[in-house]
Amino acid sequence: MTSENCILFMSTFPPRECGIATFTKDLIKAIDDKYHPSIKSLVLAMNRNGINTYNYTKKVGFQLNDADLDHYIQLAKKINRIDKVKLVNIQHEFGIFGGEHGSYLNAFLEILEKPAVITFHSILPIPDIQLKKTVQSISRRVNALIVMSKLGKDILRKVYGIKKDIHVIPHGIPYTSFDDGEKEKKYLGYKDKLILCSFGMMSSGKGYEEVIKALPKVIEKFPNIIYLIVGETHPVVRKIEGEKYRNFLEKKIKELGLENYVKFYNKYVTLDEIVMYLKACDIYISSGSNPHQITSGTLSYALGCGRPVISTSFLHALEDITSDKGILVKFRNPKSFSDAIIKLLSRPDLRKRMCLNAYHTTRNRIWENVASEYVKIFRRYIDLREGYPEKLPKIKLNHLFSLTDNFGIIQFANNTAPDFSSGYTLDDVSRALMAITMYYEKTKNPKLLNVIRTYFNFIKYIEEEGKFYNFVNHKKEIDKEHWSQDAQGRAILALGYISSLENMPPDIKLNALQLIERSSGINQRMTYPRAMCFTLIGYHYHNTKNVSETNEALIKDLSDKLTRLYSENSSKEWRWFEKYLTYDNSKFPEALFYSYLSNGNKYYLSVAQDSLDFLISVCFQKDIFCPIGQRGWYSKDGKRAYFDQQPVEAGSMVQALITAYKSTNDEKYLNKAIKAFSWFLGRNMTNHSLYNPFTGGCYDGLGSETININQGAESTISYLLARLHLDEHFKKALIKNL
Repeated sequence: MTSENCILFMSTFPPRECGIATFTKDLIKAIDDKYHPSIKSLVLAMNRNGINTYNYTKKVGFQLNDADLDHYIQLAKKINRIDKVKLVNIQHEFGIFGGEHGSYLNAFLEILEKPAVITFHSILPIPDIQLKKTVQSISRRVNALIVMSKLGKDILRKVYGIKKDIHVIPHGIPYTSFDDGEKEKKYLGYKDKLILCSFGMMSSGKGYEEVIKALPKVIEKFPNIIYLIVGETHPVVRKIEGEKYRNFLEKKIKELGLENYVKFYNKYVTLDEIVMYLKACDIYISSGSNPHQITSGTLSYALGCGRPVISTSFLHALEDITSDKGILVKFRNPKSFSDAIIKLLSRPDLRKRMCLNAYHTTRNRIWENVASEYVKIFRRYIDLREGYPEKLPKIKLNHLFSLTDNFGIIQFANNTAPDFSSGYTLDDVSRALMAITMYYEKTKNPKLLNVIRTYFNFIKYIEEEGKFYNFVNHKKEIDKEHWSQDAQGRAILALGYISSLENMPPDIKLNALQLIERSSGINQRMTYPRAMCFTLIGYHYHNTKNVSETNEALIKDLSDKLTRLYSENSSKEWRWFEKYLTYDNSKFPEALFYSYLSNGNKYYLSVAQDSLDFLISVCFQKDIFCPIGQRGWYSKDGKRAYFDQQPVEAGSMVQALITAYKSTNDEKYLNKAIKAFSWFLGRNMTNHSLYNPFTGGCYDGLGSETININQGAESTISYLLARLHLDEHFKKALIKNL
């Protein structure tokens, strides 16, 4: 990009205490984290009546007196003259703009010459005539509209007659781990309590009194409950009527003798505090009394933290609270609340299922994914580079280490907790050894050697007369009844890589060489195609530092077997090695690229390129990586499966594409590698991020509607291998595309 690209966000902004301000801050942070410096953000902050001033950060470049019509016009003219401002995103709530129903915004938009996209936080389904005209007028003057629910889009179409593009992007949520909340309960001093919780800026429309009236009946069955009401009174409400509503609630609590069962936390809570209270609660209660509320950030946050919800039936809740995530109750009906609370408290199994469903179905709403959706819309109206993450996530080994003990790496996890009963596999340990040695080569951190030795010793443990057995149970008993060629091949791949490294301790290199030598007879008799691929790649690495005619002959023999498979099964329309595409498909072309790097055989290179290009044509759709789903795979004469998509496929594809780039210097492969890696970060068919930025773990699979929130060894290592293979080439690609 030759010029600076800046998105101007017109909104309230912290330190002003307002839900829209918090939303805008979170959205901007997510966009900055993902796209800076190629996209920069700036804020036009709305100030109330020109009286209130705030100690804004440098992020705020303009301030607007919401009650001064002329100021709207002059500021629009000023923005028109600023070349770096490419687009204006208006975060709209009727109360933050001046004029009747915020009509002063029309004057700003009438003068503004930049593209504008407006986000409606409130949409009234039964507007009066003037409000309807204001919304219609605003909509005519912008390029596109964003709403946070399908119902909102329907209302704008049917009630307001809006013809412009309307996009649905759900309310963003913070990334949080899925926890049982016991740690948070203990911290708050409620270790043995059943916690009900509501949060948000307090005002009379919250309906808390109905929940309070419901509590006596609940307490009869569950005397250890406590209801936490978190949040200060809204500043505008406090200015008009003081603490009238809070005082009313406190009086009601005393009347019912509930002083020990209801607690207020009267403060403007930080994001960390909000998450802590939500995780601590057993049930979140959304009791708003406005049936027309189209967006609720508090409801979104509760679902995002994986908490079951009891909610009144306002519009947002009608769309989000299905029976597998919570219970809808009647407005102003304490009995409806008490019945729902008792039902969920009486059914821990039901609550647990609701928790999982709430967490599963909201992974596409984390701010990182919401930011991507916003930028996708912005790109329709301004020239922004498409398809690249602006920076790679920092490499984190926390989760890898949490799965690793002093014997190997645990195969499965329940969420993030290692499932020790699942035992260990050579498949996982070999991949982990490859990843950790790559990272050791990058950092030369001596502390990593202990982990390398743990994984390496596991491979020694399961080897017997050149055979590497795959499965070891939690009692460290080797399953010798089942031997896997694929696992054998993966072990050779890792051992070959280790044997090629200059900086590896001599004893480890020597042992790796001995294991390769001891297994050579078995390696030469591989018959499973993928096992041949893994073995071939391993021998390529091995031969770079340990050149021998035997190694070269084995590389050629395995390459010839693979190319024969290609000749027997490929056609003009199906350029592949088998009559089907299943798992680890990209290892086929990757292996032949390594063959070419080993011996310069142009035929191997030709088959590698043809087959990889075919796989790209199948697995990239509109530049989004869509690996073959394991729910049916893809036969030559059948229909391909799109789900469930596995991280191992994305990881393998990145490795194959990077190898293709190194073999051909063709930048299309590097560009595709970056896009395949973006699959982990949410650029996939469902916009779910699979990568866990807090732990460095990776979720186990992508379904058609949700994700598998377990973070086992295969998934996490697949992400790490992709990240490490891409590392040295990413900056080069980014610079060339600026």
